[in-house]
Amino acid sequence: MDPKAVKSDLVLILDFGSQYTHLITRRIRSLNIFSLCISGTSPLSAITSLNPRVVILSGGPHSVHTPDSPSFPPEFPEWAQANDVVVLGICYGLQLIVQRLGGEVRVGEKQEYGRMEIEVERNVGLFGSKRVGDKQVVWMSHGDEVVRLPDGFEVVAQSQQGVVAAVENRVKRFYGLQYHPEVTHSPEGMETLRYFLFEVCGVNAGWKMENVLDEEIKVINGTVGPEDHVICALSGGVDSTVAATLVHKAIGDRLHCVFVDNGLLRYKERERVMETFESDLHLPVTCVDATEQFLSKLKGVVDPEMKRKIIGREFISIFDDFAQELEQKLGRKPSYLVQGTLYPDVIESCPPPGSGRTHSHTIKSHHNVGGLPKDMKLKLIEPLKLLFKDEVRQLGRIMNVPEPFLKRHPFPGPGLAVRVLGDVTQGNALDILRQVDEIFIQSIKDAGLYDSIWQAFAVFLPVRSVGVQGDQRTHSHVVALRAVTSQDGMTADWYYFEHKFLDDVARKICNSVRGVNRVVQDITSKPPSTIEWE
Repeated sequence: MDPKAVKSDLVLILDFGSQYTHLITRRIRSLNIFSLCISGTSPLSAITSLNPRVVILSGGPHSVHTPDSPSFPPEFPEWAQANDVVVLGICYGLQLIVQRLGGEVRVGEKQEYGRMEIEVERNVGLFGSKRVGDKQVVWMSHGDEVVRLPDGFEVVAQSQQGVVAAVENRVKRFYGLQYHPEVTHSPEGMETLRYFLFEVCGVNAGWKMENVLDEEIKVINGTVGPEDHVICALSGGVDSTVAATLVHKAIGDRLHCVFVDNGLLRYKERERVMETFESDLHLPVTCVDATEQFLSKLKGVVDPEMKRKIIGREFISIFDDFAQELEQKLGRKPSYLVQGTLYPDVIESCPPPGSGRTHSHTIKSHHNVGGLPKDMKLKLIEPLKLLFKDEVRQLGRIMNVPEPFLKRHPFPGPGLAVRVLGDVTQGNALDILRQVDEIFIQSIKDAGLYDSIWQAFAVFLPVRSVGVQGDQRTHSHVVALRAVTSQDGMTADWYYFEHKFLDDVARKICNSVRGVNRVVQDITSKPPSTIEWE
């Protein structure tokens, strides 16, 4: 998808490392406004090439006082003013504006973390819809504070501790919020963002999935030649299925789908998925059984990153072999590989578009991003890489992908390899995990909870515990259950089950799965944890 072709003004986020940056992008897109996130240290050329209407400077874990603190290009403020681009700084972004434009930021005497009440001092600009004296609760997260404003700026809101909470220069069109309006802990934050974008900036909202569908088809047809053939790696998940349906809509029978059984699938996943592909989606799919190839390469490997790299490499090897087989059959070798990479995959795996990022860390290598070999022969087509999961589901509905399929919980590309901690080939860990996971998921479905949960699964732990089963002492395996709620997979809260449900599930698992005598529940949110254990 070409950002320049989107029928919406672009709101560009310059990311300075905040854990909430992606939420700004999501909140803005929910207003039907197109938004992208690139590195805060991107050169000015990367910013200007996207032609944004508004630029938002995100928060971050840094202090503007440190010598290596990330910053926007020196010429950015002058460019923004000359091109009538509105700039909003959030938290660290506000402090960056103040310091770079001649104001002063100091280590705060009163640090502010968590919920804090602020009061509107001027009902203009950011708070044009409010009244002087209006109060609201917001989410603060800062140790530094603004003590002197640049020329032309004024304070429009203060915290209950007397700290600057919002500033603006309406002539230069620079604005700043010391708090995070994008998080749900700031109840009126979305209203502030909405008012700012529509009333202050005059942004045009034209971000619609129907437009995305039309644009993606144009891009695919413009990329793939009229005689070219394309391979699509189907995993059985929502992302790859929607990607395949989209490409099939664009190029028809020149798409050749392959589903790889890598020995790391869930219980009866292969049979269930192939039946859905054939009966409901009518996609041309070849199933390849590569169980031995994958498991032999994974034998003895315990490092999660290494497992992901090996799996990515083996997938590409299979796709290359499949391409050679197609070449013999068609007389022409496929040139492209379709993958269902999403925007969160890109954000978590590597520096976001714009590169140059030195102030954030890779959380994990995604199988679609960091796990692929550099010498891959096939060129990638990733039609969903600027979309979040809920947007992909919207796109699927437009293309009539069956609703039960769209509601499937996410399943990682490396499969059960990242749910068996340690060596996946040791003992019968995979078989045990499949049985436990099936009981857990089926129980969730039977209780009518499946659609209320973003993702649920079991994890095989590399520990044994002492138990008593059948009046005998046992020394058996421990499994963990994980279920979370989320909007986009970038943040998540653990799902609160009724105690009776957990009791019933634990009993079923211990009574039905030989080799398990203890069940635990993961009650950690993201952050600090990731959703998957590896």
